[in-house]
Amino acid sequence: MEVQETRVQTDRVLTIPNLLSMGRLVGVPIFLWLILWPVFDGPKNDGWALLILMLSGVSDYLDGKLARRWGQISRVGQLLDPLADRLYIFSTLIGLTWRGILPWWVTAILVARDAFISVLLPILNRHGYGPLQVSFLGKAATFNLMYAFPLLLLGQLDSWIARPAEVVSWAFIWWGTVLYWWAAILYAVQARQIVRASTARAASTG
Repeated sequence: MEVQETRVQTDRVLTIPNLLSMGRLVGVPIFLWLILWPVFDGPKNDGWALLILMLSGVSDYLDGKLARRWGQISRVGQLLDPLADRLYIFSTLIGLTWRGILPWWVTAILVARDAFISVLLPILNRHGYGPLQVSFLGKAATFNLMYAFPLLLLGQLDSWIARPAEVVSWAFIWWGTVLYWWAAILYAVQARQIVRASTARAASTG
């Protein structure tokens, strides 16, 4: 199995991978406007919203792939990539839940996971650590959800593919949700180990 490089390799900001991540961030408010416009009696733009979601998924894959291949892994990129992921998931949850496409309790489960992680960040910060690096499991969970939401939206279109897309989307949603929480639990375990080690060092030097 190929070992993926994750250490910072450059301090450049304007790299192709970073520009892809920035483009994904720009797409978030556009997507949210498109998906919510029918709620305010505007025309349905689900096709365009679906296209933006699909492009965000492709760019999410490309920015990491190109950064590793071209030696352009940067600290900025390590911050932008998960930020774009979280914003797309959050905005999609808002849009699909508001439209009644996604049940509110599914949204609550996913939002609770991010709230759980956010509680750990101040604890790590007090011990001199920033946010921990996104794990492979967390990335896999995000990929599942990023595939699930476009398929769920595709399931709302008037097309023969709508029903199969909806069925597959729910398979991705359940698998992604399980992985999402599993990654959060492992994150908490790692944070606990770091805090314990930091406390032990402080006690030994004190």
